[in-house]
Amino acid sequence: MAHPELDKLIGAYIHDSESVYHTWFMNNEDRLKAFRTIKKGLKKVISDIENETFGNDFKGSSLETVITAISEQKQVFEGAAHPFFWKPKLRIPDIYENPENQLAFGRFLNACLHAKNEKQVFDEIVKLDQLKIKGLGPAVANIIYFLHPTLFPPFNTAIVRGFNALFHKKIKLGSWMAYLEMREDILATNRQVCLSKDLGAFAGLLFEIGSGRLILLENVNAVLAAENEKRVKVLKKRHHQVLDDQIEENAHSEMQYHLARLGQSLGYHVWIAQNDHRREFNGKKLGEYSLSVLPLTHLKKSVFDTVSLIDVLWLNQNNEIISGFEVEKSTSIYSGILRLYDLSLSVGQPCKLFLVAPDKREKEIKAQLMRPSFVKEQSLKSIMSYLLFSDLQCDCDAMCKFGTNISILDPIAKSV
Repeated sequence: MAHPELDKLIGAYIHDSESVYHTWFMNNEDRLKAFRTIKKGLKKVISDIENETFGNDFKGSSLETVITAISEQKQVFEGAAHPFFWKPKLRIPDIYENPENQLAFGRFLNACLHAKNEKQVFDEIVKLDQLKIKGLGPAVANIIYFLHPTLFPPFNTAIVRGFNALFHKKIKLGSWMAYLEMREDILATNRQVCLSKDLGAFAGLLFEIGSGRLILLENVNAVLAAENEKRVKVLKKRHHQVLDDQIEENAHSEMQYHLARLGQSLGYHVWIAQNDHRREFNGKKLGEYSLSVLPLTHLKKSVFDTVSLIDVLWLNQNNEIISGFEVEKSTSIYSGILRLYDLSLSVGQPCKLFLVAPDKREKEIKAQLMRPSFVKEQSLKSIMSYLLFSDLQCDCDAMCKFGTNISILDPIAKSV
């Protein structure tokens, strides 16, 4: 049975504009982009394992690509990469030096990727658990969630803590069987409360309870006595995160606005990401600077859906993509690189790619572009550069006035 105060908790969760229900689950377009990035990344992991090119370290591997994309998804997945780090002294996870375990992991991922129902995934989890591969526990559930969000919830310390508090259980973090037991209670309760078909919404509720943002009434006295100061810190931290997110969203819209103006002044057609048409800057909706429909009807639907979410595209008079821009925020530089690389592979024609990022993150941009997985891709290195916010803000008007084509960006574009 669920907690008798569950309806009140859900009400508080939904009506709190700073809860992860709003900041991560409902109003986060990067979250939706992550589903596509992770599925595509998993195919590369599976391919690397099958072809025996996966390597024996997490760093620089295709698995790091996937887990980084997960870790970037706001508060709920902070620390998601930790269980996958190679710890030589402990020999965990035992998929980096044991070929049989690595192959089993690849087959597990492949089966989950192509599974059509929950029984198929459930059976694969049971088989993986029976192999007793050291260090390969329910942290993998965070990958499964992004493959089957209506069937399997995410899993971490705060979610488990919140689950135990709400359901009066003592589920342990590292057990697959405990995870499956937890999942059954989540599914049953979610069917009653109808929070969302996507189990991320309910997991977010548990996360808020487990992190101390939502308090069960039965625990109020204990919290006030022992943890009130800690809870206040949690509330302040989340409030600052929300404010920072708002500032970033405004800066994101401003950069799209400058790129749209510049593209139009150079004579290009401009496309603003489909989901950003309603955003505003300078009192105008960004959609006013964009084509109303992206004229790339020759692309497959899956490719078209991905391309239509690139932050800004410039197209020539023949409706060929000249350039793609991804405007980055505090959590999305790595995913942005992947989306641009995906764009270059999808359209099958030469085009320039630009990351647009805050000045304070220049060192991180360089570090990301120097990742081994990217350095190997010489074609990517030759077509991808980055632009800093300050340069675009300061020079946009001059470039609009004097520019004739995309080469006007050359003086401010940087590469590694």
